[in-house]
Amino acid sequence: MKLKLKTRLVVAFIIITVIPLTLIFGVVTGLNSYQRNAFRKAYNLTDQIDLISGNTIQIFSRLTSHEVNEIGQLIQSDPERLGDKEYLDKLNNTLSRKYAYVIVRKGDTVIFDGNSHITQALYDQLPKYEEMDSTLDGAIYLDGESQHLVKQIDFLFPDKGLGSVFIVSNIDGLLPEIKLMMWEMLLAGIMIIVFTDAILMMWVYRSVISPLGRLEVATKKIRDGNLDFSLEIEEDDEIGQLCQDFEEMRIRLKESAEEKIEYDKENKELISNISHDLKTPITAIKGYVEGIMDGVASSPEKLDRYIRTIYNKANDMDKLIDELTFYSKIDTNKIPYTFSKISVSNYFRDCVDEVGLEMEARSIELGYFNYVDEDVVIIADAEQLRRVINNIVSNSVKYMDKRNGIINIRIKDVGDFIQVGIEDNGKGISAKDLPNIFDRFYRTDSSRNSSQGGSGIGLSIVKKIIEDHGGRIWASSKEGIGTEIHFVLRKYQEVI
Repeated sequence: MKLKLKTRLVVAFIIITVIPLTLIFGVVTGLNSYQRNAFRKAYNLTDQIDLISGNTIQIFSRLTSHEVNEIGQLIQSDPERLGDKEYLDKLNNTLSRKYAYVIVRKGDTVIFDGNSHITQALYDQLPKYEEMDSTLDGAIYLDGESQHLVKQIDFLFPDKGLGSVFIVSNIDGLLPEIKLMMWEMLLAGIMIIVFTDAILMMWVYRSVISPLGRLEVATKKIRDGNLDFSLEIEEDDEIGQLCQDFEEMRIRLKESAEEKIEYDKENKELISNISHDLKTPITAIKGYVEGIMDGVASSPEKLDRYIRTIYNKANDMDKLIDELTFYSKIDTNKIPYTFSKISVSNYFRDCVDEVGLEMEARSIELGYFNYVDEDVVIIADAEQLRRVINNIVSNSVKYMDKRNGIINIRIKDVGDFIQVGIEDNGKGISAKDLPNIFDRFYRTDSSRNSSQGGSGIGLSIVKKIIEDHGGRIWASSKEGIGTEIHFVLRKYQEVI
């Protein structure tokens, strides 16, 4: 399941707080239960005790409760043994394992001291005979900075001497079992925190650091100019979205680089085309001018033919330069459009009349067929639309290989659009070339016949203008029969 980064932060918070606390609580409870049972078994206790939250004085008191009962029974049966050093040593050894010792006093004299390091101050604080209620579990007496739990049991020796047995427990610190349990809990807590942190770090690394690492590698590749790779995206979170955006950026950079390479290639091709196409008319002009200067054009008719040829070649150069100027505007999307309402019938009739003069001079039959009502109007730029007609017709003339050339212009009404078709009976276009004729610099005459010339951008200009008018253009052709180019423009309809 893919989680958002925000959700992961919440989960990380839960992992680093709730889970360790829960595990620590479980471990503490388990250790407490285990140590409690072990403590009761080790010291032969029957009462329930709590090593963590229990009262320290109560714990120390319960440790010696068995010996207190034993002494109480001995007082009733054989009080004389409380003066027996052998018995008292044995009793003291037993108490020492319970962190206590025994003191026996007869009258005002201590006859047995189980702790050789006891201070005089403690002796002085021991209560007198029957001064403390023997039924109490004990009392705390201060000896400097030390604290002691003292249990006093008063009795009479067989000789009627006043006797007191004191069981003294030093309660300054915790029991070793409790200290050990505390260390075990601390170690368990540290291990739990380290374990959960390790899991969290692995999870964060896989979900955050790892994709950032891939992103860093991809960034270095782009820095080094390598765009031929793919950034794998496994996450569906914010970082995954960042990687997705980065991958889209890489794709666009690659496309831009490829477009630049293609653009540079096209520019080189354009320069090559223009150099070739300008050289041809310039060479012709120079030749005819030299002929005139050398007196080759000896008759008025020949001179007139030379001058007309020079004029036509200059016109070809002017058209070529005009195409280049317009192409630069296409490349920067700065074509100057002036849209207005245009009557279809009147506009195309004028275009045909204008083109007809050139066709007549070239002995090409021009047919015009208008199937559109007189009131049909379109919104278009008259100048740019005329450029479309002229470019298509010029292209037909350029590739006309028949002695009796024919070009037909047909205007049809197709619902919300008008359709313009320009047909010729030229040499046609091969099936492999037809899909590319509207591409920039594409020329079907790969041998570059100088008699046809052209920059190879005429039909690409036509496509750009038609598309900017919201229309569509396409072509059909058969080799040896001719070519048909069609485009549609939306009709203008008054909004009522």
